[in-house]
Amino acid sequence: MPNRRQRVPSAAPTFRLATAGFFATAIAFGPARMGFGLFVPAFREDFALSTTEVGVIASGGFLAFLLALPLATFLCARWGERLPVVIGALLAACGFALVVHAEGAIGLASGISLAGMSAGLCWTPFNDAAERVVPPHAHAGALSAVSTGTTVGVTLAAVLALGVTFGALDWRTVWLAFAFGALWSAFLALIGVPGGRANATASTGPLPKLVRRETMPLFVITFIYGATNAIYLSFAADRVVLAGGLPGLPERAASAVIFLGYGLFGALGLATGRIESRLGLSPLIAAIFTAFAMSLALIAGLPASWPGVVASAGLHGAAVMTFSAVVSFWSLRLFPRRSSLGFTAALVATASGSVLGPLLAGPLLEAVGATAAFLLLAAPSLAVAIAFTTKGQRA
Repeated sequence: MPNRRQRVPSAAPTFRLATAGFFATAIAFGPARMGFGLFVPAFREDFALSTTEVGVIASGGFLAFLLALPLATFLCARWGERLPVVIGALLAACGFALVVHAEGAIGLASGISLAGMSAGLCWTPFNDAAERVVPPHAHAGALSAVSTGTTVGVTLAAVLALGVTFGALDWRTVWLAFAFGALWSAFLALIGVPGGRANATASTGPLPKLVRRETMPLFVITFIYGATNAIYLSFAADRVVLAGGLPGLPERAASAVIFLGYGLFGALGLATGRIESRLGLSPLIAAIFTAFAMSLALIAGLPASWPGVVASAGLHGAAVMTFSAVVSFWSLRLFPRRSSLGFTAALVATASGSVLGPLLAGPLLEAVGATAAFLLLAAPSLAVAIAFTTKGQRA
């Protein structure tokens, strides 16, 4: 009987934290981070957006993500993990509400940027929170539940977008539902994420040198990943729609199909640890960036083909979720006892790429055309894949 009583205090906080994390990432990395790309066809039609304007608005959301990352680190160190997650969820709700009431491109851009901050605030705190309230043997399970929220959030948003495409829902109604979901996420964070400052001794130790020879590959490829993913999220669906859409579906339904494939195949990321233990880190990274390059090449060459579009979305979604896990455990190896600092630095590199990618891709698409532009934009990922294959880069 005493043993049973001892298990209860550890199980309940673990469940609350995992649940809060699941909903936080579902909102922050679902509609808040990817919703603009998912609804670009509807936004383009209602707000008369040019391709360059689409790129600028997308970059604004990713810039907000970048600016929120150091803020999350500061808030965690000063007030604990609960505060940044709650603030992130509330900012997402406010951003969604601004989009609902937007009457022009400026209002839309403001809402997308405000919601975009939530991704920078709602992810990094959970690694430290898990160390505080989750037993060591349950860390992997709890953090896997947190990361799975992204896949579910993207998939659900895509299903709702299909409802918009077929006239069952209005896109403003969907974004209002996103706002209520964000408020629910804030409530769960209040009861599930620990507050107050941690008493971790590691945080009082000397700061590691972030930029050194062995860490440069991490930062370079996370930058390329950020740019590639942001370009795909911002323009892939638009490419398919402008190419005439998928046979048998309304043109705007292509966007939802892409993000459904993205979210569903992203669940493969849960097997990243097992795959890395079999293949090794370098071959895994080569495979991931090969998938990124192929996803862009397929969108370039087969934008009106069901097999081409579904394969592109699946490859990209699986690569994104797998690489997200890679960044987490790679930073842990490179920055022992200060992994949260290294992880945040890697995310800053990712966010920097996310800002620049759409800004450069928009004018390129208009200048050389979609086919040539997407093939050119696949080149950096292909270069990473070749480098990690031929040079045997080890981390």
